[in-house]
Amino acid sequence: MKCVHINIRKATLIVLSILLNGAQHSHSADNHMDLTTKNMNVKNTSHSEQKPTILEHLSQDSVYTCPQDRDCDTLSPRCMNCNLNYSCIYGEELVTKCSIFKHIKCRGDDIFEKKMICRYCFQTEPWEHSCDLKANCNSIATTRSPYTTNCTVHDNIICLGPRTFNKNVLCNWTGGYRWSTALILSITLGGFGADRFYLGHWQEGIGKLFSFGGLGVWTLIDVILISLQYLGPADGSLYI
Repeated sequence: MKCVHINIRKATLIVLSILLNGAQHSHSADNHMDLTTKNMNVKNTSHSEQKPTILEHLSQDSVYTCPQDRDCDTLSPRCMNCNLNYSCIYGEELVTKCSIFKHIKCRGDDIFEKKMICRYCFQTEPWEHSCDLKANCNSIATTRSPYTTNCTVHDNIICLGPRTFNKNVLCNWTGGYRWSTALILSITLGGFGADRFYLGHWQEGIGKLFSFGGLGVWTLIDVILISLQYLGPADGSLYI
């Protein structure tokens, strides 16, 4: 029977080396998994950032409903396709050929000629387009500042470019107050603050009421101010 002699020092070194090698393999595997996860996250993040967001902007032309019981040549340009010459001379009178869209039913020939002036839609005259007026500006200010709003060309106008455009317009709106009514109230019942109450100046109206029109002085001043339209409605609108 053979006896096996074990060196305790060598055995201890062997066990320690095995444990150290196992720990290094485990740490490297964890690092590899972390790196793989980070790369996947980076790819997912870049993919999500590059993903386009589709916004559907429906223009007024696309939602416009064309009437079905009118003559074809009287329909709006939004119901037809016209051969527009963008290289024409500005202000030149032209005759263009137009055709009604196939899905639209109307009376008469669906191909006809229309007269137009060489210009873009935003170059039309103020009476040839309508704008969305805002009621949050001061119309009676000494210097009226313009604001940007949307304007649309009338249906009987043929022009180049989009039919709806942005335009800077001066503050010009009314809240329904009549200048003649305010002046009559100021002359007859101004001593009781009726003119101020009518125009929406409640605090001044109460002051005139309890001071009997400032003993007549305030009443006279308001008559002059309203007659010159220097004193207007409290909401900043214009008289009718």
